[in-house]
Amino acid sequence: MAQVESFLLDHTKVKAPYVRLAGTEQHEKGSSLQKYDLRFLQPNQDAMPTSAVHTLEHLLATYMRDELKGIVDISPMGCRTGFYMIIWDEHEPKEIATALTKVLEKVITTEHIPAVSALECGNYRDHSLFAAQEYAKMVVEAGLSGDPFRTEEAITR
Repeated sequence: MAQVESFLLDHTKVKAPYVRLAGTEQHEKGSSLQKYDLRFLQPNQDAMPTSAVHTLEHLLATYMRDELKGIVDISPMGCRTGFYMIIWDEHEPKEIATALTKVLEKVITTEHIPAVSALECGNYRDHSLFAAQEYAKMVVEAGLSGDPFRTEEAITR
């Protein structure tokens, strides 16, 4: 049976919020992709409501691409405690955490959710800008760590 990296992570020991490099894939022709775990909430202790996750997904998909080139995808985790980001080339967790913090600060002050019409979104009625902003505030205030086990201080705050 295939091994799934995120299933190997001990979710009882991590300390959110953090940015974690979850893996790097090398293509035979030399290109590389990285998968990042952008964890907002403590696993098995809290979860964002779907309207907050959905709104954050739209905001992160838009604003993170303004900060970092080469983003392939940003998708919510099924557990609703954060997001996965796939990006071309190799980056350091600090670079990702700094960009994410800038984006969350922008989320806190935004008045607009991108792509929320029936034409652009598959569930356009299920959004909450207020909830998304509250979770963004929580992460910014706590600061993001580059270590999921918090053996170092937050690298943003």
